[in-house]
Amino acid sequence: MENTFLLLLMIISELLLVGLGFALRKEKKSQLKTVFNLCLLCLFIWTLCSILQLLFQNTNIDPFFWEKLDSFAICLSPVAFLALGKVFAKTKITIKWYHLLLLVIPIISIVIIFTNDYHHLYYKQYSTIMSEVVTGDYFIIHTIYTYILYGISIYYLLKYSIKNSGFFSKQSLLITLGISVPLIVNSLGTFGIVALPMCITSICFSFLAFFFAIAIFKFKFISITPIAMQNIVDKMSDSFVVINEDSNVTDFNKTFTDTFKVSPNKVRNTNIIDLLKNDIKFEDDLTNVEDAIKKARTTPEIIYFDKEFKIGKQYFSIEVSNISSKKNYLGTLILFKDVTQHMEDMQTIKNNQDMLMERERLASLGQLIGGIAHNLKTPIMSIAGASEGLSDLIKEYETSVGDAEVTVDDHHEIAKDMKDWISKIRSYTEYMSDVITAVKGQAVTLSEEQAVSFNLDELVKRVDILMRHELKNALINLNTKMEIDPNIELKGNINSLVQVINNMISNAIQAYKGKPNEQIDLIVSQTNNDVTISVVDHAGGLPKEVEGKLFKEMITTKGKNGTGLGLFMSYSTIRAHFNGNITYETEKGEGTAFHIILPMQ
Repeated sequence: MENTFLLLLMIISELLLVGLGFALRKEKKSQLKTVFNLCLLCLFIWTLCSILQLLFQNTNIDPFFWEKLDSFAICLSPVAFLALGKVFAKTKITIKWYHLLLLVIPIISIVIIFTNDYHHLYYKQYSTIMSEVVTGDYFIIHTIYTYILYGISIYYLLKYSIKNSGFFSKQSLLITLGISVPLIVNSLGTFGIVALPMCITSICFSFLAFFFAIAIFKFKFISITPIAMQNIVDKMSDSFVVINEDSNVTDFNKTFTDTFKVSPNKVRNTNIIDLLKNDIKFEDDLTNVEDAIKKARTTPEIIYFDKEFKIGKQYFSIEVSNISSKKNYLGTLILFKDVTQHMEDMQTIKNNQDMLMERERLASLGQLIGGIAHNLKTPIMSIAGASEGLSDLIKEYETSVGDAEVTVDDHHEIAKDMKDWISKIRSYTEYMSDVITAVKGQAVTLSEEQAVSFNLDELVKRVDILMRHELKNALINLNTKMEIDPNIELKGNINSLVQVINNMISNAIQAYKGKPNEQIDLIVSQTNNDVTISVVDHAGGLPKEVEGKLFKEMITTKGKNGTGLGLFMSYSTIRAHFNGNITYETEKGEGTAFHIILPMQ
């Protein structure tokens, strides 16, 4: 009755192994599948020989005959399972010549088992009951080697089931549990702790087959290529460390040690703050990092920093996040993203912007110099003429001294003429003073940015003085309409605002394409709590290709004669210095109006 039950269990085990073999035929070919099939083959032969031994135990066939046939599976299965564990850990392995050395002891064991009758190195006395078996001197070598290989195999499966995520853990634990059952039972019988039949080991493999079936059909063990998680994280371009609740490092990737030039021995179990301060030479204050680590233990949110941290010549952004399972805190993940290239690109962009601004300022200075030459030429010539007139009057006055024919009225007439010339000189010098004041204010923008209070009258006056020369040369009239109290004050960089308005007027002049006697309107009005400065032309509207780029790219409507400021930079200036805005309206065949909207203080 007992033998029948044992036979039934072994047949069930064998059928499970055969079923698994057929089920795996539809799986995609892989190294894991090949090794797995090799393991199944060893188990199949092992179990088959145990069944035949039980069936023919009452015949003239020596039971040890089946043990000899069984030796191929018994001796080679540890190597097969070691390969299974290795492939599971590394995904794919390359067979080297020295790997074949693993087969030396199994082959010797097979030879010794087949020739056991001549030397009894494996069994001195064989029996179908484990406790009655008397082993030979070589048996202990074979047993130790077998358990070492099985142990390494279980180690790989356990280790990488922990490192891998999701179903990988469940699959490998099932496989490990399945392997452990026959190993434990076989150990109990071999060392005589429990009296067990020799075939019990193969029966135990029915459990292994059962666990294999669950792993394959429920968790798709073979159809999913197992990838060693450590290999994945070591390939990451970003560095990371995992710390426990005491802020000691428990895990990290190779990128971390390579990036920060620190030995792995100094990283593990080291306090992360001490590591950053002492070994990595963190240059920034770590108080906010410590606070983030503490906060991450109680919040599921990822904590970002609004600044980059400098380490040596590199810059890093840091993210701190909680690692938990079912709301149980497991650790804290700290991710270091190398943003050095990003910072260098940003600096390059800034340098290019500074260069463009410098070119614009120099171009503006050239415009100012041209305007100065014209605006000062007329009053200087007028003052020179007045000086000649005064010189003539002085000579006339000198010759009249002592002349009896020169009356008092004549002296008063000479004095009146002198006063007229002096009055003209005074008006010319006042105009020159206004020009110099306006030019000086604009020149300041070449070296500094200043926010001051100014009124609208002063603003319009500067625009008029600085644009007078360009307007006169183009034969264009500027109509200034002040629809708001001119004494209303704004605060900001008046010089930048003048430059923006002048650029818009220059664009409007260019829009007429040299056509004389046209009009440009400069309208200052109020809309709600905003001051609106509008530059309106009647030149036919903007081209469609220009409209789409006005506030997106550095363009100019003045072609090669443009300064390069463009509406893109004008928009940036108004946003930066006044927190304002620029809008526009254009109509084909009519004209264009640009509106500078500035909030009132």
